[in-house]
Amino acid sequence: MTLRQSLQKAIRPSTTQSTVALWAKSLLNATVFFTIFMVALPWLADRIAPAAIPLPMVVRTWLAGVFAVVGVTVWLACLDVFSRKGRGTPLPADAPRLLVTSGPFALIRNPIIAAEVLIIWAVALYTAGLGIVVYALLVTVAAHLVVVHVEEPELRRRFGASYEEYCRAVPRWLPRLVGRRTGS
Repeated sequence: MTLRQSLQKAIRPSTTQSTVALWAKSLLNATVFFTIFMVALPWLADRIAPAAIPLPMVVRTWLAGVFAVVGVTVWLACLDVFSRKGRGTPLPADAPRLLVTSGPFALIRNPIIAAEVLIIWAVALYTAGLGIVVYALLVTVAAHLVVVHVEEPELRRRFGASYEEYCRAVPRWLPRLVGRRTGS
């Protein structure tokens, strides 16, 4: 069994009925995810490559702050939509039962991963550490590969034509500046 097949097998629709319970599971996921990917691994990356990158203070504070605020705000909005409309969580073993296409998902197809990557970049910019910047680059590439090779094939399998139409209408990573494309 390949890694891709193993990861796809781990994705199961949620059976949780309560929106409050879905939120609780999502917040537990957030605690674990943020502890590992926003604290422990950046700390380790900084220990491996402790060199500083000379970034202007405005980048280290303001841009990092904007990235962090936008990332957390989008992430929380996604949790709400997943819990209320998708009836699931970001956890692969408790995935939404319904295809979510509203809220941040109306702008880009992967706002949760985009928000998480944005927060990791906020940490990288704020600390201006070489190891953390390299870590952020690796996470960005890995996130893209997981979306393309695991998440999208799984969503195509689960939601079929609905997901295909959604993919045609909504870009993967960057929102369209001129508005949403309509099907023809």
